[in-house]
Amino acid sequence: MTDATGLKGRAAELLAAHPPATTGRLDFLRARFDAGLAWVHFPEGLGGLGAPRSLQPVVDAELAAAGAPDNDPRRIGIGLGMAAPTILQYGTEEQKRRFLRPLWTGEEVWCQLFSEPGAGSDLAALGTRAVRQDDEWIVDGQKVWTSSAHLARWAILIARTDPDVPKHRGITYFVCDMTDPGVEVRPLRQITGEAEFNEVFLTGVRIPDAHRLGEVGDGWRVAQTTLMNERVSIGGMRLPREGGMIAPVARTWRTRPDLRTHDLHQRLLTLWVEAEVSRLTGERLRQQLAAGQPGPEGSGMKLTFARLNQEISGLEVELLGEEGLLYDDWSLRRPELVDFTGRDAGYRYLRSKGNSIEGGTSEVLLNIVAERVLGLPAEPRTDKDVAWKDLSR
Repeated sequence: MTDATGLKGRAAELLAAHPPATTGRLDFLRARFDAGLAWVHFPEGLGGLGAPRSLQPVVDAELAAAGAPDNDPRRIGIGLGMAAPTILQYGTEEQKRRFLRPLWTGEEVWCQLFSEPGAGSDLAALGTRAVRQDDEWIVDGQKVWTSSAHLARWAILIARTDPDVPKHRGITYFVCDMTDPGVEVRPLRQITGEAEFNEVFLTGVRIPDAHRLGEVGDGWRVAQTTLMNERVSIGGMRLPREGGMIAPVARTWRTRPDLRTHDLHQRLLTLWVEAEVSRLTGERLRQQLAAGQPGPEGSGMKLTFARLNQEISGLEVELLGEEGLLYDDWSLRRPELVDFTGRDAGYRYLRSKGNSIEGGTSEVLLNIVAERVLGLPAEPRTDKDVAWKDLSR
């Protein structure tokens, strides 16, 4: 049975066979995947049971109540939120069985090799080349803003395989082994003082054709699945009421009456309401996701996420005054996670500046919402039918 009662029964069987108190963390996670309780909406044999996606919280609650370990989803968010849905939709059966289990258990961390310094916000203008040689592809190019590249075993990669056709049609999607010769990861120091992002240089990297996702030249369509899921995972994360960035500033307001002013009070009320509206909209979006793949609505959520984070963190710095400028843990670190709420106000203010860039710039997302959600006329594109090799760069 794949209703709530049946899933509770399966969870009970898993807990009886693998008691969390006496079972190693990784062993338990592997057993959970094999029992179909990793992501219940995935097919049987791939960590799921073909059940409605809306029933996943039932399983999560049963296991959490028993003290079972989770797979640390924030640490492996790129794999869970972007790589896995793409592999499920476009991967071969062999690829699904090779990659999905260690991805979900966290044994293998993933990163995303999409953005390039020469393409800017126009991802389809990417110039990293992949040239076929027998059953391999030789890849040369540079990627940038790559979170977790210094930790990752695998990367989802898009590269140009045909420069003689318009930019959207000559792209192919690959899985790249980050431990292969020719892959070089260099840290990028951010305004926060950390090196959370990286630039990645690919020099003569050999990728077997067996690690191609989708058809040759169809990489842009495959990448849309990744991008739509990415925007939902960034902007549509589940939060409790007064969760996320609004939480620390509301807490400061309540505990520090000496900092209050009428003007800041009005701004806080406005942002609190907007944060709550965004949270509830995210819940509705997740309900839609339970019935199928994410659509362009996720771009709207990601837009709101970026704007609210920046406005709320700005308000917090103003509220704290001189204290808001303090940033105690400034250092060149290589963090595994982005922590927006467990750090200083100064960190939140600086780090939120990246929210309008990562996962698609706000300017590009505004175009997506205008054209695909509101149905407005598309912007003129003079390069739409021009071969990539003939574009000015």
